[in-house]
Amino acid sequence: MTNDYLKKFANSRREFVRQTSLLAGGLIAAPLLSKANYFSGADDAIKVVLIGCGGRGTGAAMQALSTTQNVKLVAMADAFQDNVEKCYASLTKESTSTSSRAPKNVKSKVDVPAERRFFGFDAYMKAIPLADVVILATPPGFRPIHFEEAIKQNKHVFMEKPVATDPAGIQKVLATAALAKQRKLNVVVGLQRHYQNSYRELFKRKDQIGDISSAQAWWNNDGVWVRPRKPGQTEMEYQMRNWYYFNWLCGDHINEQHIHNLDVINWFKESYPVSAQGMGGRQVRKGKDHGEIFDHHYVEFTYADGSVLNSQCRHIPGTMSKVDELLIGTKGKIQCGAANIVDHKGKVLYQFDKKTENQPYQAEHDELFAAIAKGEYKFADAENGARSTMTSILGRMATYSGQVVQWDKAINSGLDIHPKVYSFDAPPPVVPNEDGYYTVAIPGKTTYA
Repeated sequence: MTNDYLKKFANSRREFVRQTSLLAGGLIAAPLLSKANYFSGADDAIKVVLIGCGGRGTGAAMQALSTTQNVKLVAMADAFQDNVEKCYASLTKESTSTSSRAPKNVKSKVDVPAERRFFGFDAYMKAIPLADVVILATPPGFRPIHFEEAIKQNKHVFMEKPVATDPAGIQKVLATAALAKQRKLNVVVGLQRHYQNSYRELFKRKDQIGDISSAQAWWNNDGVWVRPRKPGQTEMEYQMRNWYYFNWLCGDHINEQHIHNLDVINWFKESYPVSAQGMGGRQVRKGKDHGEIFDHHYVEFTYADGSVLNSQCRHIPGTMSKVDELLIGTKGKIQCGAANIVDHKGKVLYQFDKKTENQPYQAEHDELFAAIAKGEYKFADAENGARSTMTSILGRMATYSGQVVQWDKAINSGLDIHPKVYSFDAPPPVVPNEDGYYTVAIPGKTTYA
């Protein structure tokens, strides 16, 4: 990177920080930025902190540091110290690759000595003040409080999906999203299809299929990891380690994974469902290590115009695997996986050239950091992220209860499934019975007041 470029970058970025500080209420952001500059020793770098140092957090940090901008990782935070150290080791690992985006290129952008590697439930509070940009990649149950703190402290944000696990969390994210807009803070949510070339091109041409009358979405595969209980763990630590299987942390796999497909349909419909009904349960994945979540869901979402989305997600080994979306209109259909548009007789109206496909996980960071470097306010993904997350939660409420669940009633229910206290010695919201099993929703008996 040339000195001329750095000077140009610094001038535009300083002006952006100055304007953001004024919008946020004057002398709030500037001292924090000054502190971050002091710690990193790189006045012109965009300071990044990582909150959540598991696999996805490590990947997100790698992608942020692989952009072409002058970016520096200056702090890391996680509930667990071993996660922080493993992530740090991955980001600073030497590589013999010649790729410009190999880990060896990333290593030079990591400036996180031991005193800025924080752990514990309050670690995020120590890391966020050091940032210009905060990456939020903890289990999604923590997203609302971490997002709120980042915006409160006037930081730009990249946050992974989903952005909450219950309606109370959704309301918090929506309120924070409004504040982020007011302060002109860029927010990107990791619903990466919005940053994928093929999906963008299909969206541009969606009018070719006429009015969308129905849709289908799938996330069917074998499932994910299980982390068995270890001797000496408190119940809170066990659930935090095995977070995928507890709703307060994950929201069930309809929320953690299937949100991608549901979000695509919402995006192309340019609206969100008004109700949902469906079925689901635990047929295969029902051991003590599988917490309280289902292994399959089938949901019928209805939109205000009467159109219906039939969605299915399943975690059962040996069954059909499919992750895709299909939108059917009055004139044809969009096949997202095939990246084409066809009429009802099968004639191809548009075919995306897959040779021009990009890496959307990288693109979302490239575009975010480019906007910040240029002093642009360009991204406000949080509201859509919250509403697509609410779509997933609505589906979970429908399958758990076996009832028709209305969007307005659900989102305004105040349902909060989180602990009252975040501590490894505190009781989590659900605990196992004397046989080691957790209470699981029973359709027809589980209710939502």
